[in-house]
Amino acid sequence: MNEPIKVAIADDHVLFRAGVKSALSVHKDIKMIAEADNGMQLLTVLKHIQPDVILLDIQMPIMDGINTLPEIKKMYPEIKVIMLTMHNDHSMISKLMELGANSYLTKNSDSEIIYQAIKTVHEQEYYFNQLTNKALIDGLRTKRQAEASLPVDAKLSDKEIAILRMICEEKSTKEIADLVDLSPRTVEAIRDKLKVKTGAKSLAGLVMYAVKSGIIENRPIINWASISLNIFITFMEIYSQSAFYSTK
Repeated sequence: MNEPIKVAIADDHVLFRAGVKSALSVHKDIKMIAEADNGMQLLTVLKHIQPDVILLDIQMPIMDGINTLPEIKKMYPEIKVIMLTMHNDHSMISKLMELGANSYLTKNSDSEIIYQAIKTVHEQEYYFNQLTNKALIDGLRTKRQAEASLPVDAKLSDKEIAILRMICEEKSTKEIADLVDLSPRTVEAIRDKLKVKTGAKSLAGLVMYAVKSGIIENRPIINWASISLNIFITFMEIYSQSAFYSTK
């Protein structure tokens, strides 16, 4: 039997935390191991215990979720983070996903949706719903022109190219780490370095760079059933601009 998914929650509303814990307690494959009132308290907790998934409220006193998320991703890149909020601001969703969030849910989401999101980010790294899909599409359209001018002559090492290809194949940080015999934290550092070298601001920008520079074949074999929405939209937008899928 597989180990239960270890979950922590950070939210300044005690009743909301209690409600989530109660709703998830019926699932034997979920184990709540920690809770916190704010981001600073959560970071202190993480020094002693690391969950697989964190439910992180955006608006909290002392240290909010927006400032806490990058710290978590910097120190514990293997932990998946699901952002929680009362608002469905598309620009905020795009920003948080770029900062490393693995999903974004409103607090009025059904408990079954929260459960499915936890399961999905743990197993597949990201959980997309109608809210995140719409926000990512809007965000990618806004950034398309800016990222269309990415440099195509960045000097990448063989290992960086290999990791970039695996990123484009939607492999998780752990999968990449296992394949190249590096720690997940080192893989995250290389991914950040790739963004600096290529001028990309997001995962979508890295994919666009890989296509334009020829790192990805012009006619890649893509598993459309498993590919995430932001990568799919990026490919389709590149297709619409340059017709690299054109038939001859």
